[in-house]
Amino acid sequence: MNRNGEPYVPALRFRWLTVIYDPLVTLTTRERTFKNRLLSQAEIQPGMRVLDLGCGTGTMAVWVKQRTPAAVIVGLDGDPDVLAIARRKATRRGLEIEFRHGLSYQLPFSEGAFDRVLSSLFFHHLLPAQKRRTLAEVFRVLRPGGELHVADWGRPSGWMMRVLSYSIQLLDGFANTADHVEGRLPQYFREAGFEGIELRSELPTPYGTMALCSARRPLGS
Repeated sequence: MNRNGEPYVPALRFRWLTVIYDPLVTLTTRERTFKNRLLSQAEIQPGMRVLDLGCGTGTMAVWVKQRTPAAVIVGLDGDPDVLAIARRKATRRGLEIEFRHGLSYQLPFSEGAFDRVLSSLFFHHLLPAQKRRTLAEVFRVLRPGGELHVADWGRPSGWMMRVLSYSIQLLDGFANTADHVEGRLPQYFREAGFEGIELRSELPTPYGTMALCSARRPLGS
């Protein structure tokens, strides 16, 4: 549970696994491949403000800052343990990245504060109602025309990927992952008011199919 008494799933479901989060993600999710794809599709430019939502241990935030030093990067996560790891990573590399503690469905930012919101392996931790509230908040903090880019578990691309995806459901919970294996995340984007929703690519991994999606806040909104 989080401080509001709502269900909360740490990075690997159990806090004692946090210490092995980075090597496990690297070994089992093809992390470098999918995160580089996500950053390429986001087309982050100098001067942009970028939110890494559910930033975890800060790997993607660090990569964004290294690729585009003149971008302003903010990472947000609800787990203080992983945020401590993220801050140490940025400090060791001499990178100026702001890491904030907070909840995805109560974002501590003003409307239109960001040009891009990125998220990797985060949405599947949320229950359906939390996903909807989170996307409403993401819509709010993006500027009109700003973009959301998400990499997360998607509909399995074949029976083998479906079998492998059961390991994620067993680890992180069936209630919050069911809509991912059914391919419903783009539907949540539409419900939140986003346009230009695309499934940009899919990637087979030892844990199932990774889906990379994008969506945009309409200019007139």
